[in-house]
Formats: sequence, structure tokens, C-alpha cells
Amino acid sequence: MDLPTDHSTRVHPHTSSVGADDRAKLLGQNPGIVWFTGLPAAGKSTLANAVEVTLHNAGKHSFLLDGDNVRTGLCRDLGFSDEHRHENVRRISEVSRLMADAGLLVLVCAVSPFAADRKLARIIAGPHRFVEVHVHVPAAVAERRDPKGLYKLARQGAIRNFTGIDSPYEEPLNPDVRIDTTQCSIADATALITDLLIHD
Repeated sequence: MDLPTDHSTRVHPHTSSVGADDRAKLLGQNPGIVWFTGLPAAGKSTLANAVEVTLHNAGKHSFLLDGDNVRTGLCRDLGFSDEHRHENVRRISEVSRLMADAGLLVLVCAVSPFAADRKLARIIAGPHRFVEVHVHVPAAVAERRDPKGLYKLARQGAIRNFTGIDSPYEEPLNPDVRIDTTQCSIADATALITDLLIHD
């Protein structure tokens, strides 16, 4: 994939008179990005959805960016090679930053298997708080869950570059929050994360 990167002579960013702080003040909340990473079938989407419901019920303005949903639109031109995975995370990170600039609490569900990409996401977040949530589950348990049947297809060779089978997952060494979904209930995990966001 060859994407143009030199825009130095043609692009001149516009500075708005209404800034991120102004939008956050209007919404009455501290915006930020919560990045859920983990193996396929770890429980990322289930947890993020529960967190969004709780935030919504608490009167907070949020938006959930789920990896599969993003790949049907913004990233529909990307596959699952390492190069395309890097670009997928970069795009999601940039959109997340824009949403946080709008004052929202942005919940991102993305396998994002590479540590360098997650580091980039944190950098792109800029001044916004960035909470990396490692939704952990042993690989064998994730494969047993397999709600979409993808592990089975990967084992059969029907799909390639599947994280946890023939593509690596680099576990976060120092995530802001680590949830083991074999030990912690969705309700308890949701309470932990939403309390962090609402009272921070």
C-alpha cells in the first residue's frame, strides 16, 4: 500500500475559534479515548458496549468505534496484513482524536495487536486522556468461545493473518486497566472503567 505523505506545501491546518476545551465545557465532561485491545473473542465489544450504556445512562456523551464496524466503511479498503493493520489503527486513532476534540468520550474496540500501533494511538490522542484497557483472555479460551467462527476458519486455512493463529498479538506490558474476562464479570469491569471515566 503506497499512500502519499508529503502534504507540506499544500495543506495548511485551520485553527478554529472554538477549541476542544470549549466543546468539553459545553458538554460538561472531560473527553478522552478508551482503547480496548485484546485477542479476537476476548470480550472487547461486549465490555465496551456495556460501558457505553452505563455512560449514556449517566448523561455522558460517548461514541463507540468498533473495529468490525469501522472496517465496513472507513477502512473497507484494508485487509489484514501487518501493513494494513498499522493503517487501520492509524485511521481509527485520528478519528478518535477528532471525536475527543468534539468533547466526546470515545470507546475504541480494536484488536490492535502491535504495541507500536497502540503507542501511536496514544500519541495521536495528544492532550486528551488515553486509557488503554487490555481485555485479556487465554488464547485457548478465546478459541473455545469463537462466536464468529473465525478461529475455526483460520485453523482450516480459509482465512489468513488471523491474530492468535498465524499472526501475533503483542500483549500490553503496562496497560492502564487489565481485565481478565475469565475472572472478572462484565458488570464489575464496567463499573471499574466507568467510575474511572466519570470521576476522573
